[in-house]
Amino acid sequence: MHKASSVSTPSAPQIDLSTLLSPSFEDPTLYRQVVGTLQYLALTRPDISLAVNKTAQFMHSPSTHHWQAVKRILRYLRGTLDHGLVLRSSHSSSLIAYSDADWGGDKTNRKSTSAYVVFHGTNIVSWCSKKQTTVARSSTDSEYRALASAASEVYWLNCLLRELHRPSSATPRIWCDNVSGTYLATNPVFHSRSKHLELDFHFVRDQVRKKALTVSFIPTNDQLADALTKPLSKARFHALKDKLMVSPPIGLRGGVTDMT
Repeated sequence: MHKASSVSTPSAPQIDLSTLLSPSFEDPTLYRQVVGTLQYLALTRPDISLAVNKTAQFMHSPSTHHWQAVKRILRYLRGTLDHGLVLRSSHSSSLIAYSDADWGGDKTNRKSTSAYVVFHGTNIVSWCSKKQTTVARSSTDSEYRALASAASEVYWLNCLLRELHRPSSATPRIWCDNVSGTYLATNPVFHSRSKHLELDFHFVRDQVRKKALTVSFIPTNDQLADALTKPLSKARFHALKDKLMVSPPIGLRGGVTDMT
């Protein structure tokens, strides 16, 4: 892969790995080793979290198409070797999170992908891209489950900051691009869309009631977690990647040749 051409995104937006039929990969051990290594790298590179999460779902039986997806991640990394998380001094110590979900994005079992990113001041400190364990019956269902995961992470981080005697300077806020999800967080009335979400509902609602958390609506175009729920176009991906604070060091401009 040292001489391979680089690409501009870690995954192709038009390809769904779960629906591809291809021969089994001849060396599944190699596949597992590479994906396992990429999982460690994703701890400091939120821009590859979704792509690594997708390929990790096929470790039990990888195919040649899945291996091609792994090699695409490596080609993307080759063009962004100088990239990393940019941490800046910030006067704010508030926790701000973005929560999103790709409803029924898995074409095989129609499960959704949850994602969130959490900022402490201007710096990203936590992120997650994960397939939900159950099938969501509506977009509200999938978005609210993602919201509950983000709320749990924010709650933990808030407790950690208090233990370090550096509490959040303001009430933590989660931005969600689903109107129904934001309404459920503040409206205690159960209805047909939420009656099967009682545990998640009570947890988020309790945090909002205690004024320990604020849930607000944000337009989809401003949703930073969108990059961790589904493959995006080159322009959209790079716009969000910059906002996720993944970039080369100041003064460097690592060029990427798009071979897609």
